[in-house]
Amino acid sequence: MAAENRRFINLPNRPAGLPFSDGVLVGDTLYISGRIGLDPATGTAPESVDAELELLFEGVQSVLREAGMTMDDLVWVQVYSPDVSLWQQFNAAYVKLFSQEFPARAFLGSGTLLLKGRFELLGIAVKR
Repeated sequence: MAAENRRFINLPNRPAGLPFSDGVLVGDTLYISGRIGLDPATGTAPESVDAELELLFEGVQSVLREAGMTMDDLVWVQVYSPDVSLWQQFNAAYVKLFSQEFPARAFLGSGTLLLKGRFELLGIAVKR
């Protein structure tokens, strides 16, 4: 697809110099880069799992909003976590974000994530 059909989304509060975009919109499809719920004051994941999840989902929603989309536009989500025992806690927060069907999803055990993250989420959304 021609470069003019692509829109690169970079949120205003992201650290400078990162070698990736927060999202890339190609036609009606948005590709969301891996996101970790980072505390803007410390640059690392907060001590509280719930606080990290809140920041994570706020970040994903911000990228979607920039593309004119919502969580209901997600069609595919992949989540990495070094601690798969957090699966139920993740799900309890995740299900509250959707008003319609859930996207296809994988929740994968991983090695250590950057910046003390417990979750990294990436996804694909298609505008309804």
